Amino acid sequence: MPLDTEYLKLAAPNLKSAVAPDSLGFTTTDELEPFAGFLGHRRAQDALHFGVAMGRPGYNVFVMGETGTGRLSLVQDYLEAVGKEMPPPGDWLYLNNFAEPREPLALRLGPGQGRALQRDIENLADSLLALFPTAFENPTYQQRKTAIDREFSQRYSQSLTAVERKAQEYDIAVFRDGENVSFTPLQDGKPLDESGFAQLPEGERAAFHRHVQSLEDFLADTLAELPQWKRETTERLRQLNQDTVRLTVEPLLHDLEEKYADEAEVLGYLAALRADLSRVINEQLTGDQEPREDYAKRQLLINQYVPKLLVAHDPQDGAPAVYESYPCYGNLFGRVEYVNDQGALVTHYRLISGGALHRANGGYLVLEAEKLLAEANVWPALKRALQTRTVKIETPAPGEQASGLMTLDPQIIPLDVKLVLVGSREVYYLLQELDEEFGELFRVLADFDDAIARNDDTLRDFARLVKTRNDADGGQPLSAAAMAMLAEYSSRLAEHQQQLSARLSEVFQLVSEADLLRGQRNDPAITDIHLRLALHAKEQRTGRISRQVLDDMLDSTILVATEGQAIGQINGLTVLAIGDTSFGMPARITATVYPGSRGVVDIEREAELGQAIHSKGVMILAGYLGSRYAQRFPLAISANIALEQSYGYIDGDSAALAELCALISAITRQPLKQTYAVTGSINQQGEVQAVGGINEKIEGFFHLCQARGLNSNQGVIIPKANQRNLMLKEEVITAVEQGRFVIYAVARVDEALELLTGLPAGARDQHGLFPENTVNGMAVARLETIARVAVKKRGGARHGAPE
Repeated sequence: MPLDTEYLKLAAPNLKSAVAPDSLGFTTTDELEPFAGFLGHRRAQDALHFGVAMGRPGYNVFVMGETGTGRLSLVQDYLEAVGKEMPPPGDWLYLNNFAEPREPLALRLGPGQGRALQRDIENLADSLLALFPTAFENPTYQQRKTAIDREFSQRYSQSLTAVERKAQEYDIAVFRDGENVSFTPLQDGKPLDESGFAQLPEGERAAFHRHVQSLEDFLADTLAELPQWKRETTERLRQLNQDTVRLTVEPLLHDLEEKYADEAEVLGYLAALRADLSRVINEQLTGDQEPREDYAKRQLLINQYVPKLLVAHDPQDGAPAVYESYPCYGNLFGRVEYVNDQGALVTHYRLISGGALHRANGGYLVLEAEKLLAEANVWPALKRALQTRTVKIETPAPGEQASGLMTLDPQIIPLDVKLVLVGSREVYYLLQELDEEFGELFRVLADFDDAIARNDDTLRDFARLVKTRNDADGGQPLSAAAMAMLAEYSSRLAEHQQQLSARLSEVFQLVSEADLLRGQRNDPAITDIHLRLALHAKEQRTGRISRQVLDDMLDSTILVATEGQAIGQINGLTVLAIGDTSFGMPARITATVYPGSRGVVDIEREAELGQAIHSKGVMILAGYLGSRYAQRFPLAISANIALEQSYGYIDGDSAALAELCALISAITRQPLKQTYAVTGSINQQGEVQAVGGINEKIEGFFHLCQARGLNSNQGVIIPKANQRNLMLKEEVITAVEQGRFVIYAVARVDEALELLTGLPAGARDQHGLFPENTVNGMAVARLETIARVAVKKRGGARHGAPE
């Protein structure tokens, strides 16, 4: 009596969940409104809303999800929208610390005021250049300066006149040469030269020396106060210069002080600036050093007085939402730069550059966790900044060498930022495990889903989102048929008939490629035809290896049968992933059985090619055999299972069902149909469990059968639990619909055995026994026979019988 397996067949409508273009409610996407916000991800949205609203320390947010789900752009858009509703933070500047130039002072002003102060000080510098040195050329200044110089000269001359009168009493002349004074004897009212002085009598020469000594003593007494006179004169000139600078600058500073009367720190800075101006103007702008060009003078004043604007905000802006794509130390915390000055590297407060933490201060900072952790020393420094709620610019950055360089120690700035880290699940759990402080700093987890429920509402939002992104990229509208195909493509990515994939980047990429093909054909809109062409073109670009594997199967380099029957041999289904592409590839699985005690041996594991999950599947297989068939006798077999012509690492338990069927075939010596390929995981109760990559696996075997010629007997056996994951290509569905290919969905091992052997699997009777002419009955009988052989061999060995 033929077996009834028709109930296991899947009809063509079950192989894909189609989207009807008419159900979308539009003709082209031009009719749709733009989409803003999140598509799905309700849990992540709620968590993000909570994290942003919670203002207490430690409630930073970790956004967890896989790459391509749009998590980063969605978070950025959301934070920008939230930030616009908040008041803007203040501006931050660094000021020259005249008392200690190595320690610039931080100044916070209201939004927009930082740029205004910077502009005002620049205008002050320009005004100073216009006023000096002109102010020192003023007649009033020159008169006062001349009067001070004249007074000193008069006092000096009066002292020398007194010396001259006393010298006349001794017939001695006094000569002045600058500040030097010399004495010469007179004869007949005329000064003697050296030869004349030498002809004088010894007594007169001695008298002259005594008189000169007396005159020098008198001169010293007379000019004893000369240094004091010079100091007084210098002080009076300095005071004159200061008064001139003050009178000239005072109106300029007075206007600034009135403008910033409510800013105590600005007033303090202007006071310090006023005190420093006199020195700079006297020493640098009007001193006796080499004259400077106007540009150099202006640059001098700017470098000395103009504040360094670190962060500026417009009063109309909201709170900043900053994304730093390269979170190295300097880009996050800022840096102090250097310039080459005659071969030496020098710096000053205006060479301070702010980082992302400064720009995001008072708002939100978005970083990618993987990039952040790849930078040396950044993670500890970032945690320290969040814990202390301060940001400090340190130069050199940790790890850099700056021996001999003068550096700065800028004043620390208070930090008020909400940090949003975007990363994968692996990174999140790794940080939780290895960093004890992580949980205290990131108390909010926004977990993005891998898939989105597919219903009328989400399909509509999906279409609006695609339209919004396509419009932003400058693409043409999509037809309803194209959007329906996109939704089906997204469900295929999600591997679920009732879900859309959250990996929206792949959908956007397909639309962009289809728009290029549309443009080449001069069509007005993107249609399903363009999408099919784009998919085909991508398969062509990335399909070299899959085509080569198929060719190797067709020329029997890789042995995979699609006809006939064989004992202990079955076609398994695998997925090969290379780069950003993956494809299904059938593979031959073989099993051998003989008496022994080694049990089921996984050759892949023994060769160290089988990974942990694959080995677990084989162990479950052995457990199923023992519990199913060896209740009345020991399981005394040695069995080997291998995935033939496999030379790389193998993981996953999706081959467990195929391996078990091959093993039972080897035990019962019943051949298996090679027209079928099998995939599925099993448990120890014989239930078939779902596996991944089901669409690629089916299509991989279908393409091989199609290339050899479909004969209506070929097909695949998959877990029934995978039925909802089917989103197969049209060519497979058409072949099923025409009866040229078949797909069976099984829930238990026995159903797969019946399909593969054409024999009933057999159920236990009331005594717990399987019928003889069933697969299970044959398996029990063969295993019992093997067990007896094993017992006899062990007994003979104990009595010395030859083995």
